[in-house]
Amino acid sequence: MSTQTEPTGKSMPLHTKILVGLVVGAVLGLALKLTLGAEHEAVKVLNRYVAGPLGQIFLRLLFMVVIPLVFASIALGVASLGDLKRVGRIGLKTLVFFFVTMLISASIGLGLVQLLRPGTRISPETRTELMATYASDAASKVVASQQSTFGIETFVSIIPRNPVASAANLDLLGIIFFGIIFGVALTMIHPERARPMIGVLEALNDIVIKIVEIAMKLAPIGVGALVFGVTSRFGWALLKPLAVYVVVVLTGLLLHTIITFPLILRFMVGLSPVTFFSRVKAALVTAFSTSSSNATLPTSIAVVEQNLGVPSKVVGFVLPLGATMNMNGTSLFEGVTVIFLAQAFGVTLDVGQQALIMLMAVITALGAAGVPGGSIPLLVGVLAMFGVPGEGIALILGVDRILDMSRTVVNVAGDQVAALYIAKSEGLWTAASVPPAGVQAGAGKLDESPGWPGPTDVQPTVEKDERSRPAS
Repeated sequence: MSTQTEPTGKSMPLHTKILVGLVVGAVLGLALKLTLGAEHEAVKVLNRYVAGPLGQIFLRLLFMVVIPLVFASIALGVASLGDLKRVGRIGLKTLVFFFVTMLISASIGLGLVQLLRPGTRISPETRTELMATYASDAASKVVASQQSTFGIETFVSIIPRNPVASAANLDLLGIIFFGIIFGVALTMIHPERARPMIGVLEALNDIVIKIVEIAMKLAPIGVGALVFGVTSRFGWALLKPLAVYVVVVLTGLLLHTIITFPLILRFMVGLSPVTFFSRVKAALVTAFSTSSSNATLPTSIAVVEQNLGVPSKVVGFVLPLGATMNMNGTSLFEGVTVIFLAQAFGVTLDVGQQALIMLMAVITALGAAGVPGGSIPLLVGVLAMFGVPGEGIALILGVDRILDMSRTVVNVAGDQVAALYIAKSEGLWTAASVPPAGVQAGAGKLDESPGWPGPTDVQPTVEKDERSRPAS
């Protein structure tokens, strides 16, 4: 008789636990609201002494890691470029391509969320009650958000006078700017002098990611508690718009995939989109099933090099960097989520603030930790910038798994399109380079020839990313 444990005894996946927590919290909250009413003393006691504290513990754990997470991720991402003088034009061209495509993606999301406005489908009375319920957390932030303007002062204020003060005030733009400058400076000093600091940043990144993992272990309870607090007060009024929110995100991801990428492939690369997607489908399926850009990296490298004929020295530079910094799907998701929750909480955003949200969605996507839930702390931080209570994040966590799988596909496809564009623009690839149909991607060793910023130039940071950032 076998004594091995059957597969059915395996622990439930975290995303399933979060969904269960959300459902349990929602059902209990709805049941109490329908049977006892939101003003019943028992409901108030449960919210005040049980659900409220549990939800706040989860939120505070996320807030706690926002600043070190942003700083370490951004600085390491920039430093992974290596010697900027040597990488020069190639590195700059790659980063510009990443930024532009992510900005286009975020713009598509912004357009859709403004067109369909899922958050406004919540009744005005419910929005008023939401703001009243979370008044102590949101009042000062709402005032600050309404008083802020988007102009030359905004760009000047991005440069912090005191990075420590920016950290204390949760000034993400200031920390992001400092992180970028810090990373650039690391690439400009002697590698021997820079290596210890890079090691410190890598260790900090690992530690922060581990804290996020700990926080996400509490997510089922925290999300259940937060959703219980919401549904016990507001019932179905906050749950119905979620379906429209999911449709907005998935539609935006689909449009970016079938419009933006094909236009780039056809007019800037000279490759048929049908050929492209048919040759890289193995990597896209892997991305969807793993929800991980970095876990997909070996497959992505193989298909782009062997099925599309892109030189390994281009692939070895662009794809590892893209797995860390090029997040087309994530930038769209973050922008849509912030504006959806602002609509849900009745926070009015002018055109300048919406443009700033779009920019923040792009920049924070660069610093999103590659672990399940790694973008959630950054989302909470951005919400706080615009006067939206952090508790609102509980509304979307239960549906995030399918969105995570979908946006990872877009992230990976964006990396592959970038590799093609860079190779074409440098005269290292043409459509004639694509091998005949039927060639299968393998796991051949990359060409690590010297003289070009190939995999060996970014290997130390990439190896660390693959260990510590396993998901998109």
